[in-house]
Amino acid sequence: MPDVSRHAQRMAPEQSVHGDILRATELLRSARRVLVITGAGMSADSGLPTYRGVGGLYDRELTDDGISIEDALSGAMFARDPALTWKYISQIERACRGAMPNAGHEALAELASHYERFCVLTQNVDGFHAAAGSRDVIEMHGTIHRLQCTQCANAWVVEDYAGLAQIPPACGVCGGLVRPAVVLFGEMLPDDAVCRYEFALAEGFDLVLVVGTSAVFPYIAAPVEQAASSGCATIEINPQRTMISDLCDVHLRANAAHALTALLADVRQKS
Repeated sequence: MPDVSRHAQRMAPEQSVHGDILRATELLRSARRVLVITGAGMSADSGLPTYRGVGGLYDRELTDDGISIEDALSGAMFARDPALTWKYISQIERACRGAMPNAGHEALAELASHYERFCVLTQNVDGFHAAAGSRDVIEMHGTIHRLQCTQCANAWVVEDYAGLAQIPPACGVCGGLVRPAVVLFGEMLPDDAVCRYEFALAEGFDLVLVVGTSAVFPYIAAPVEQAASSGCATIEINPQRTMISDLCDVHLRANAAHALTALLADVRQKS
């Protein structure tokens, strides 16, 4: 006789995810203005390495230079020893080289056409949202593909660092020290991104969708808390529970690409 109870246990998670997809689809169908917030989990299906954990780029306590990766990639270290910071920035860029936007990025870009406003706020520096076709993107931590001189206004975009003549690069205009346009540990968020974020929140959203982030930064949790307190819809996509899970109307315990492509398919059918 088959073990019915064990079969039911195997089926329950899939049934639960399917039910949550349907609930999330209904919320999306009712929305006009959507704020999407994405973190590292958004790009996991593109093969980008994590910095910590099993299989991570830096899964030891200290780097080869005997300091933490947070210290190596800090604004203070860049000011003191830019070559050391560039060493680890280059390792991250090399590990990500050749990666492409995944189906989740593409799903978000297509979903945007169904709404009056569809703003993507990302913590990621890979530039995948824009590459996939999303137009209303706030890159809160910058992008690793844009370089800027620390002495003059010169800035340019590079596909990868293999073509750089030297590390650290020198500015072709003034010869000054160049850095990627990313937020290093201990640095302030860029004024332009913060202004766009604050203006977007002031205009208002009726649904907040949070994808692949632990939501430890206040600017990630705040829109969810604000939406929850005002009765606006909230959806979280994350294989793990986070500090905002209890605030969300739906928590999809799935990876980003799978959940977003499923939501897009449902929205297409019911539009």
